[in-house]
Formats: sequence, C-alpha cells, structure tokens
Amino acid sequence: MEKNVTLSLFILCISISVNAQNKRPLNPSDIYKLQDVSDVQVSPDGNWVAYVVSTVDTAKDDRNDDIWMISWDGKGNVQLTNSPEDESSPKWSPDGKYLSFLSSRKSGNEDEDENDKDINQLWLLDRRGGEGKKITDVKGEIEDYEWSPDGKNVLLVMKDQDFSDTAKSKIRVPYVMDRYHFKEDYIGYLDRRAIHFYLLDIESQDIDTLTSGRYDEISPAWSPDGKQIAFASNRTAEPDKNENTDIYVMDAKPGASMKQLTTWAGHDDQPQWSPDGRNIAYLQSSSNENFTMYGEDILAVIIKDGGTPKLLSKPVDRPVSNLRWNKDGSSIAVLMEDDRQSNVVLFNANTGNMTKICTGDRMFAELQLNPANGNWAALMGEPQLPFEVFALENGNTRRLTNVQDSFLAPLQLASVEGFKSKSNDGTVVSGLLYKPANAVVGQKLPLVMYIHGGPTGQDDYEFDFIAQSVASAGYAVAQINYRGSTGRGDDFTRAIYGDWGNKEVADILGAVDYLVAQGIADPDRIGIFGWSYGGILTDYSIATDIRFKAACSGAGSALQLSMYGVDEYINQYENELGPPWKNLDKWMKVSYPFFKADKIKTPTLFMACQNDFNVPSVGAEQMYQALKSLGVPTKLIIYPNQNHGIKVPSYQKFRYEQQIEWFNTYMKK
Repeated sequence: MEKNVTLSLFILCISISVNAQNKRPLNPSDIYKLQDVSDVQVSPDGNWVAYVVSTVDTAKDDRNDDIWMISWDGKGNVQLTNSPEDESSPKWSPDGKYLSFLSSRKSGNEDEDENDKDINQLWLLDRRGGEGKKITDVKGEIEDYEWSPDGKNVLLVMKDQDFSDTAKSKIRVPYVMDRYHFKEDYIGYLDRRAIHFYLLDIESQDIDTLTSGRYDEISPAWSPDGKQIAFASNRTAEPDKNENTDIYVMDAKPGASMKQLTTWAGHDDQPQWSPDGRNIAYLQSSSNENFTMYGEDILAVIIKDGGTPKLLSKPVDRPVSNLRWNKDGSSIAVLMEDDRQSNVVLFNANTGNMTKICTGDRMFAELQLNPANGNWAALMGEPQLPFEVFALENGNTRRLTNVQDSFLAPLQLASVEGFKSKSNDGTVVSGLLYKPANAVVGQKLPLVMYIHGGPTGQDDYEFDFIAQSVASAGYAVAQINYRGSTGRGDDFTRAIYGDWGNKEVADILGAVDYLVAQGIADPDRIGIFGWSYGGILTDYSIATDIRFKAACSGAGSALQLSMYGVDEYINQYENELGPPWKNLDKWMKVSYPFFKADKIKTPTLFMACQNDFNVPSVGAEQMYQALKSLGVPTKLIIYPNQNHGIKVPSYQKFRYEQQIEWFNTYMKK
C-alpha cells in the first residue's frame, strides 16, 4: 500500500514538472489572444448574467465586441451575438424576456443611409433565440439608455445631431469654435451640441423629447414607480469653466420642470433610487474646487425631495465607485479602493456603518445586484488572472466564466508581491513587484520602474499585461503608488497639487533605493517607463537622477508651459497653476525636464499618438528633439490616428516590443 502511494506521488510530481516545463513566458504577441470581459448585467429573475467579450480580429487589426450570457449556476454559457460589428451596453428588459444593446450594425433594410454606418442604434434580442431587431433610427449619438420599470419605454441619452458633415462631397466643413473648453480627446474639437433625454415607446417606436437647451443631462435613473427621473447636470452660468454637476429630479414627461437636489460646488453624479423610492444615493466629490481631479468620490444619500445629504463613506477616507442598493434598501454596496486593493463593501444607509463583503489582494469591478436572491455579480481579477465574471455569495466568490483559460493555458507568468518603501522625507509608499517566473533566488535582477498614469488612480492587485510582458523578458518590474495616487486617503492624493515632479520622483527614487538595498535590483541596471502621467514622471525622473540606464516615455510632456491651450486640461491649468502670464515661475518650475535637458544622460525612447488631445504628441516631440540635439541616444514613435490610448492591436504589440527592445539594448549585460 505504501509503495503504491509513493509511486502515485512520484507520478504526480513528474506530471506537474512536465506541465511547468511546457509553459512559456508571456510575450507581446499574446495581446492578440487576451480577451476583455465587461458590461456585467444580471437578469431580473436572477438566473442569467449577460456580459460582453472583446476579441481581436487579426485580419481587421481591430477588436470585436460580442454579447454572451451565462447561467447563475455557471453551467450554461451562450453567445448571443456574432456580427462583424460591435454590440455593447447590454441591458435586460424588466420582464427579462429581452436583452437590449447598442450597435451600428446593419439590419438589412435597403433604405438604410450609408452615412449612418457609425451611429449606434438600439436593438432588441429575444433571450429565447432569434435575430436582433433594430428599434431606433436616430441621427444623434446614443450615449446611454435606461429601461422604464414597466418595460414600456426606454429613456435614451442622446447627443444632438451633427450637421457638419452632410455635404455629398465628403469634405468636412471648417471647425468653428467659441467655447472656453474647446477640445477633448476621443471627441476632438468641441461644438455646442448638448446631451439630452428622449423617451422611446417600445411598442410604437415613437420618440418624445424630454429635455432640450444648452445644458447636458447625464446619468439618468428611473424612480421605482416609473414617474420620475433623477439625473446629473452642470447648469452653472459657465459649465466649461468648472467641473460642477448637481443631482436633479424631473417627471418622466415632456416639458416637465426640474428640481435641483444638491448644491455642492464639486460634482454630484451617478444617482440611484432606493427600492422604496424615498432616497437617492449618489457620488459626491470630496473637492469643491473648480478642478476636482485630486478629490475622491464619497457615497452620499439624500431624501428624494432634497435636504442635507448624508456623506456615508467620508469617515473612511477612501474613494468609492459603482454604487448599488441592496435588495431591501437597507444598505448600499460600493467598490472601494484601499492601498492596491479594490474591495466590495456595504454601507448602512442610515448609520453609515461599513461592512466588508469581499476583500483581498485582487480587484473587483462592475458590481451588479442579483435581484432574485440578493447576492452580487462582479468582474474580478487577480495578478495572474485577467477579469472574469464572478458571483459573490455570503462573502465568498464563485467563478462563473472561463473566458481567459485559453490565453493563460500556455503561459508561465511572473510572480507578484506587494512591498513598501520609504522616501527621503520619511513618507511610506506602497508598491508591487513582478519577478520573472524563472528568477534565481538571491540573484540581482535588472529593474524597470513602471509608473502609472493619472496621476490619480493606483496600481493594484490585478492582471497587468504590460508589467507581465516586461517581467517575462527577464526584468524585475516595480510599480509604485507615488503621492498623488488614490487608495491612501484624500491628503495623500492632494499632496502634489501644483507641485508636479517633486514628491512623486522622491517616492520613485525611494522605491529604487529600497529594492537595491534588498538585493533584488542590480544598481547598475535600472530603467523606467510609463504612459500619460507615467510618461511625464519618466521625464521628471531622468532629469533628476542619471542612474537610469534606459527610459521609455509614452504620451508624456516636459515643457508644460507649451501645453496651455494645446491639450484638454484648461481648467486644471487655470486653477492649479494659474495663467502663465501671472505665474510664470510656477510654470517654469514644473517644466524643469525640458529646461534641464542637458542634464539628462539616459537613452530614452519617446512615444505618442497622432490624434491625442489628452497629452498631445508635441510633448514627446519636444523632448525627442532636445535629446537628439544633445547627442543622447533617443528615438520617437508616433502611432497614426490614435487617441490617448492605443486601440489597434498591432500597434499595442509593437509598443510592447519596442519597450522591451529598448531595455534590452541599454540594460542587458
């Protein structure tokens, strides 16, 4: 008997060893196999969960989004759409018979206008089977929609029609702008078109206009009785000059008056009615300044007729999102960031007492209530597991989907662990360390600092393809939640207000010192890279410390003075730095990487996107030209027709390959 047990254990160990040997490191081309999961929606009867899966079409060099649904017990999984066009924003009809979605695909009607090919329309799909049916033919852009509680109507959130490209010659009319805030990434140059509410009758398909005028109305929510709509709107005298929104309520009929419920000078947004219709929960920014980036969202509740709101999550001092009332209306569930984690927590709607539902070294997203049993569905990811749909039951997680199995099967991923380091002023910051799967214990590794953008937001315990790809190439990769990041409280986030490239760089260098002192990093092979504010901080870091042997600065900037009026952040500049003609010294101070370019010795790869209005390509071009003039090894890559985020799969692969190649050139012995 003992011999048989020993033999079985030996065979098991051999099997595990062979399986591990068959696995390989992740490489940039694996981006083609990674699927994205999003838009989780639970059916009214609680038996099904709809979700969207995004896959890469290599022939088109693009992603395609399709809608699936899986049973709550995880046993039945059905693909509902499979067209060449995207289907997005699935939502169940209140009776659960239909699943609606948005798509620009054709219905086969010969009368369809070819010029409308990129305009999303609302479609209905019978969950029992059959083809989807297009039920709108609107000329404006549908931004969002919500079913009425009785299922007879759909509230459309729609942008005014664009009349600028109606000429048959296909030549666009000139852009004519008179707005203070006149450009926005992904949208482009801004006109005066506004976003309004329209009421679609499902049976007749007639559409009534509920709101009109110069102001936007967004984030609608139906009252449980279907008589009223709560929403957010910025109705200040000059909406372009602030980021204020307030919560309003109106009757769900044309010409109805609007009642303002909140008066906070920051933003109030994402209203959600309590199940009994007496209260409205929403998110309020902690900052009432005109630019609210450095604030964190607080869970608030107000009586439907107005009054003083209860700020339920304020004492916790952590940002919350994705609020959802529980089944009986006694509590509100939210996702809460907390030092590299994103947890599911409940706040008592009366007392504000907080209860943690699910926590741990992982990340939750897109929380949805199961209305039948009071449990929850959510997206959840871990450092070695991209997002999947999970059921949350009695504090436990149960995986429903297995979308990522084929992607993960051949891969041997880097290990991920948390660490804390101390900066030169004594500030303790948190980070994540990726080590190659085949790293030898005790052997010093070349280290690459991977800096997140924002600056708000945080690196957390989720799957990160970029960090994994660089670690798989043989590097230790460190992510650091520098001051300015969220997850550590309001003061921690605000610490860099008007003082860029100072405390953040101290935190980055402190993490480098710590990892060197721990014997993890080879002090002679240190690199750094990042995108957006991560690219900006890369520029700041190489202008501060010459120890970096290689750098990749993506979508960054250094001569901040030249960004005024060029990017989309006019409110931030005016309120945080002041006009350049009044505060030139401050602008020069935050532009120090450009004016100290002659101090930079680090070979640096610069990257930017051609159509980026967030951090325009001029930011990378200026630094590339400076280093080129100075004789420092450098290269510039521009991604054609891309906005701030690169969406073309082959461009993503190319970016990851170029980063690794750059580090290999200047950091490998």
